[in-house]
This record gives sequence, C-alpha cells and structure tokens, in this order.
Amino acid sequence: MHSYLKSIGFSQIRTIHEQEELIGEVLRSYDFKKVAADRNNQLFAQISKEYAQDMGITVCGYYDDENLFHMEYYYPYFNGTQITSYQQIAVEKHAGEEAYAGACDDLRVGTTLIFYLLNAGEYLSTQGKGRLFYEMQNTSVSLSALSDGGVILLPLEKSKLQQEKDAQTQKKRNSLYMAAANGDQDAIESLTMEDIDAYTMISRRIQHEDVYTIVDSYFMPYGLECDFYNIMGEIQECREIRNNRTGEQLYHLSVVTNEIPLDICINQKDLTGVPLPGRRFKGTIWLQGYVNF
Repeated sequence: MHSYLKSIGFSQIRTIHEQEELIGEVLRSYDFKKVAADRNNQLFAQISKEYAQDMGITVCGYYDDENLFHMEYYYPYFNGTQITSYQQIAVEKHAGEEAYAGACDDLRVGTTLIFYLLNAGEYLSTQGKGRLFYEMQNTSVSLSALSDGGVILLPLEKSKLQQEKDAQTQKKRNSLYMAAANGDQDAIESLTMEDIDAYTMISRRIQHEDVYTIVDSYFMPYGLECDFYNIMGEIQECREIRNNRTGEQLYHLSVVTNEIPLDICINQKDLTGVPLPGRRFKGTIWLQGYVNF
C-alpha cells in the first residue's frame, strides 16, 4: 500500500482488495495515457486518472506482444502549477523498476534537489527521438509535493527594511554559491565564515528564543529516501480541494521555502492549524517533479 495515498484523499484504502479495485478503476477509465519504448524496446506505459484538479493515481507497466498490459507499480501524483527551477537537470533510472529520479543543483537551497520524476513516459519518448541532450540543457522543472503531516506556524513580524536586507543577503549568498561552484577559493572561504557566524549567532539566541523565531524557512533531507524532505516555508496561497471519489477534503498550498516556489497537497486531517497566506507551513514531504521538455 502506498503510504501517500491518504495525501490525495484515499485514507480509507487499507486492504489489498480495495487497492486492486482502485487500480482497476484507473485502468478502465483513465484520463491520460503515455506509451514509449524503453531502452530494451519494450512498450512502457503510464496510465493516469485524475481525482481532483492536478492530482490522481498513475499506474505504470508494460504491454506484451499480444497487447496485454502488465502492471509494474503505481503511485499517487500531484502536479505543480508553477515553474520552480531553470537549473540543469539530470535524470537517473531506479534500480528495481522503470521509474526515474531527477536532480537539479539549486543555488537557493545550496544542495542538490532530488525528486521523483512524474513524466517518465515523456522522458523515454524524448530519449527515443535522440533529442534528450538538447532538451535537458534547455528545460525547466515544476516541483510539487505530497505531505503526510504538517503544522501551521504563525509568521515572523518583519519590517520592510528587514525584508529588503534579507533579500540582499540572499542575493549575495547566491552569487557566492555560484562562484564557489566554479572553484573560487575566496567565495568558498566567505561561505565558510558565514556559516561559522550563523552558528555563533544561533547558539547565542537559542538560549532565550524559540528556534522558529530565528529560522523562518528551511529545506533539508528527511529520512533514508533521497526524495523525502522536511521543510518550512511561507504560504502564498491556499485552496481547498475535494477528492471527487471519496469526498475527502484536501489543501493545495502554494509555499515559498528558501525562495523556492512549491505546490503541496495534504489531507486536511493531517494538517494541524488553519492555513492562511502569510502563515508558515512546516512538515514532511515527498518531492515530485514534472520536467517541461
């Protein structure tokens, strides 16, 4: 049973029989279908059904020589509505199945973002046309996420002057990251000194302040799987959506964390607090991405 089914409104799916019924429904009345030849010239298919706007279930598998479909795996998906990054993207196949992970080095986070590739069929189709190298050099990615739990925090009160100062600091830090990535030793030393100063400041303030009044956003790996993260960011927009099969109420949150725009889908039952623009979301997510070939 996929652990993120509840994030898109299927919290009552608990048995193998119920799971098989759901998969059968997707295969019988799908909304989207993409078929492409993999590296072994087998016909790989992605079959998806929407259960609310931009979210649903995707079933993946192969067609045999008699045109019979054999399911390999399935997953819940949530499509992002905005472009997150224009950085160069790398894609690698998972070892055990015809699924793919994408990665991009985003200077705003300072680390490599690894996500579950949602449009694997389109990736294989582009690869088969021999245009993959060009497309990967000239593309963007729309990141989204499913969350299995989160809380709403109140915002930090900042003056306009402080907001402008923070923006300038982040811009300067991004420039240093870019220079350090190109081997600039002075930039590497500057970043090291900034980290030491930040550690000293936090160590001093943490003795009499709450950590969430010092740190207003973060984006860091969570657990053992490479595409799981723990994040905190400011809510820009919040929409209530409903799974049209189960009737469960969900939230579509547009969040900015470390200057990265991200769309998150979470079951209302799994979110503590009332989400409103300006407040902060803190929770664990499964990062997904749609590469715009």
